[in-house]
Amino acid sequence: MLFQSACVVDLSKGQENVPITIDGDFNQVEYPAFQYSPGNVQGPGCEIDPGEITLPGCSCLSHSCVDESCSCLKTYGQAYDSSGLLLDRYMADGAYCDPVFECNALCACSEACSNRVVERGLSFRLQVFLTRERGWGVRTPELIHQGSFVCEYAGEVIGRDEARRRQLSQGPGDNNYIIAVREHAGPASVTETFVDPARVGNVGRFLNHSCRPNLVMVPVRMHSALPHLALFACRDICSGKELTFDYSGGGSRDGDTSRGSQAAIEASRTHGLQRKACYCRAQNCSGFLPLDTSVLSNL
Repeated sequence: MLFQSACVVDLSKGQENVPITIDGDFNQVEYPAFQYSPGNVQGPGCEIDPGEITLPGCSCLSHSCVDESCSCLKTYGQAYDSSGLLLDRYMADGAYCDPVFECNALCACSEACSNRVVERGLSFRLQVFLTRERGWGVRTPELIHQGSFVCEYAGEVIGRDEARRRQLSQGPGDNNYIIAVREHAGPASVTETFVDPARVGNVGRFLNHSCRPNLVMVPVRMHSALPHLALFACRDICSGKELTFDYSGGGSRDGDTSRGSQAAIEASRTHGLQRKACYCRAQNCSGFLPLDTSVLSNL
């Protein structure tokens, strides 16, 4: 895709609640074409249709659900406060696998229910811009408070084999967009979700990695067991700041992406992958972008 003007009014072309602008002199900047989609789409190896509704809904007739009477909140617990902000315990270290379930299309509660946050989509104006060292990035033109939902990391939901095939087929200059999320459902049960927004995706595909991110990724379910990879502000974010998250998918607020670095080095040697330098400039920067070695295995 070749941007023909210095400012594209809306990258989503009206598919989001608010326009996503592109700022900068991009007249001569090329970017691989992609199809914009505000939500996930079914890709190779994905057995669940992201648009299918399989979870039951509550029968609450009130403006907003309360945990004393709502079947959704009773079953899954409350993840948001009355203002729709993510509770602190979901952003704490080690809380990454805590499940978040929102009210869905089958629920009788109003669209203003405080348990409908990710379902409502974008509410903040976001701007895509060209960084000095890290290619494209996303920043906020307005203040975002801690706990606020910012955007999804949406794209093709693919299977493990397809994720491995795509990663191994990448060239030295190709960007790796595949995010692998693993949720521990029990002592010996792990649910994996692979999302690749390279061909089909939303504004989340432009977010850069940081070893000290201001966004945290939380799997959120609404209509089915297939999670949405929702990004929330893990601290207050001032206007004009770049938005970043930890590509490793971990919940650490300290951005400790150095864990497993030796395994990543060995995997990169085995499979001929070139590790990419990290330019986040954080004090605790690990020096390299995260490399998910588990995707490269045949398990």
